[in-house]
Amino acid sequence: MNRATGVCALAFGCTLLASPGARAAECDRPWPDVFRETVPATVRIVVIIIDPFSLTNRVRTNAGTGVVIDDEGHIVTNAHIVYGAREIAVTVDPDLDGVESAKIVGLDAISDIAVVRLTRPGVRLPKARLGTSEGLEIGTEVMAVGYPFGLDKSATTGIVSGSGRVVPFSPTSWLTPMLQTDAAISPGNSGGPLVDRCGAVIGVNTLYGRKGQNLNCAVPIDTVKALVPELIEKGRVVRPWHGIHGRLLPAMMAAAFGVEPGFLVETVEPGSPAAKIGLRGGSLRVTIGTEVFLFGGDVITKVDGVALKNMDTVVGIVQAMKVGDVVAIEYQRQGYTITSYARLPERPLLPGDVQRFGEQ
Repeated sequence: MNRATGVCALAFGCTLLASPGARAAECDRPWPDVFRETVPATVRIVVIIIDPFSLTNRVRTNAGTGVVIDDEGHIVTNAHIVYGAREIAVTVDPDLDGVESAKIVGLDAISDIAVVRLTRPGVRLPKARLGTSEGLEIGTEVMAVGYPFGLDKSATTGIVSGSGRVVPFSPTSWLTPMLQTDAAISPGNSGGPLVDRCGAVIGVNTLYGRKGQNLNCAVPIDTVKALVPELIEKGRVVRPWHGIHGRLLPAMMAAAFGVEPGFLVETVEPGSPAAKIGLRGGSLRVTIGTEVFLFGGDVITKVDGVALKNMDTVVGIVQAMKVGDVVAIEYQRQGYTITSYARLPERPLLPGDVQRFGEQ
């Protein structure tokens, strides 16, 4: 599986990272049957948020969808729906108990996934059947279930339009590639299930295309299943923090701009390990096609002695990093080669995360 040679485009368009594998259709159930099975485990989430830093419009209401994943009342939704919640109300099937209160168990800004749990003990809700997102074929039929625009439970159908897509909703979104679907997703659908014709959840809906029709994305369910245990246990996903943002420079482009091939540092997060060792971002804005680059910053050529020749290497290095590691970063600056060492702390929740939550 080959990754694209660049990181993510900074427009909403999804960048292909990997080609989906083949998987034969397992079911051909009628959509009404799939909907009836999915709805009991799909809940409406309404959140009251009070902003202590605002002088006006201090109270805000968010609305979204969630999907029940186990017998303990854990519900998966989007982090941007529940972040900063003062109160969380979960509307379950009217035939059950109506409205229940809930609390945040864990939240991850990078994947936009959160887990909440009902606060009243003893409440049992039907749980969804979780499938797999591995090997999904483009063209696989899917249904998005949720509560768009505050309406009652609704369904839209479509297909899997793409797999392994990168969308710029987090600074390292290339580590969390998405499913792309043309099933309509609107405000209020966020956090709801994307199911296949078997009735199995294959993704959690998260984004809808504002600049293109029928271009919507969901977090693959395999990613969700990998994150949920840590969210429940620790309340967060523990990741190392380096604070470097940029993209890989192909050799031809590097030569054209008179820089070394490697990873172009475009921005550095204040207070990060990269900032502490003096790594520099760019300031020269260059538009190439639809891409906007920031040139003038350092170009990282090696990390721990490994040359950064392609995105597979970059992703592998980042995924292998652990909190507490000391990494050797070799970079080029104005014709000089410099090596610095950075110790990686745990990544905190950053101001940019909060800003993106508000935008979403």
